[in-house]
Amino acid sequence: MRGEVVRAYRAVLKATRKTFAGDTLMLKQSAIEVRSKFDENRNVTSDTEIQKLLEEANEASQFITTMIVQAQLNPDSGTYVVKPDKEHAGATLELPSEEIIRKSG
Repeated sequence: MRGEVVRAYRAVLKATRKTFAGDTLMLKQSAIEVRSKFDENRNVTSDTEIQKLLEEANEASQFITTMIVQAQLNPDSGTYVVKPDKEHAGATLELPSEEIIRKSG
């Protein structure tokens, strides 16, 4: 079971590294969050509960990979460019408003 947990942990980290490539802040914060979530459940011993947590981790890595696209600022035009990958095929794209982007930056 330990091997499955390690694989799930690595899968979530891999998904965040791919999704947030080039965004140092998001890479750091997502790694902290992933570690925190796994640490919260470090002492879980119930096989049923561990399986549930593994499913959640697998769903999280799938969600991060297929449902999140990192927008990149085009310095020439001052606009944001979104370049979905093949993993995003079929997903609905919601673009944040300029106001939301300004507040987060």
